[in-house]
Amino acid sequence: QVQLVESGGGLVQPGGSLRLSCAASGFTLDYYAIGWFRQAPGKEREGVSCISSSDGSTYYADSVKGRFTISRDNAKNTVYLQMNSLKPEDTAVYYCATAPTVIPVCLVRLLPMYEYDYWGQGTQVTVSS
Repeated sequence: QVQLVESGGGLVQPGGSLRLSCAASGFTLDYYAIGWFRQAPGKEREGVSCISSSDGSTYYADSVKGRFTISRDNAKNTVYLQMNSLKPEDTAVYYCATAPTVIPVCLVRLLPMYEYDYWGQGTQVTVSS
């Protein structure tokens, strides 16, 4: 059974850090670009970051650039999102998703949502004092 499971969310104070994990089962992430998305209450889902499969190139939304770091461990079939200097506006449900491509697309852009095929169930991140 193909599955993506996010974990690592929680409540953190402004300025704090969290590391989200996205673990895949039933398939290998080796041939997929992975994206992180988030959706805040009353807002549309937005792309946060992505990482390519072939060369590990990365792309970040302007809102998180310099604060978030995406990485992947193909041996563990897991992708991570390290989030530092968190702000209240980072509060959202965070989702990971896979896009079946080995082209290093994340070198130049965030893939749009319609290019992703598998999605996780999401993990809540709340930044509040």
